[in-house]
Amino acid sequence: MTNGAMKKFKNFFKKFWFVVWKDDSFKGWIISIIFLFLAIKFIFFPLLSLITGTSLPLAIVESCSMYHEGNLFSNYDQWWQEHESQYSDLNINKQEFKKFIFKNGFNKGDILFIMGVKPKNIEVGDVIIFNALSAHPIIHRVMKVENNEGEYTFSTMGDNVGAIQFFEQKITEDQLVGKAVFKLAPYIGWGKLIFFEPGRTPFEKGFCKEK
Repeated sequence: MTNGAMKKFKNFFKKFWFVVWKDDSFKGWIISIIFLFLAIKFIFFPLLSLITGTSLPLAIVESCSMYHEGNLFSNYDQWWQEHESQYSDLNINKQEFKKFIFKNGFNKGDILFIMGVKPKNIEVGDVIIFNALSAHPIIHRVMKVENNEGEYTFSTMGDNVGAIQFFEQKITEDQLVGKAVFKLAPYIGWGKLIFFEPGRTPFEKGFCKEK
């Protein structure tokens, strides 16, 4: 690059930097919004997907299927007492469940951090995200892992559902999106979900409650 071209580039960059970060005018505000949107969509998320090994590194919880009464202040002992029968049939006891990730569940609107995972590394109690019959991926807890000559299948159940539903009885490797590893931000996802609430069924609308 010649000195003249370098000088032009520096001048352009200074002007661009000013408009994006320092210009308080309406035009500057609009350009900043557009710039941030494009940077997040085409730079931040692709890099995050590359690092995490999944196409969906951040997932907003859109249902109440993993909700525990009290949410952040859920009483595990009380919750288990009310749900023990659901897990005894699956040979999962209280102490085993207590060691599972998200033992107090999570809430609609929470944002979860997702990592790519090899099927052989998934265990009972993990919370996976997978594609099924719905428009968006489902986030449920693994109840059973089967290995048939190196091909893994999984059964899951929502903590607030009480039964393994037909679409999650045999989840294949191709359906896997990733594994939830921690809650990044509670409730923040409501900033997006609120726009879709009017189109939801009465059963799906609103805040969570125990079934």
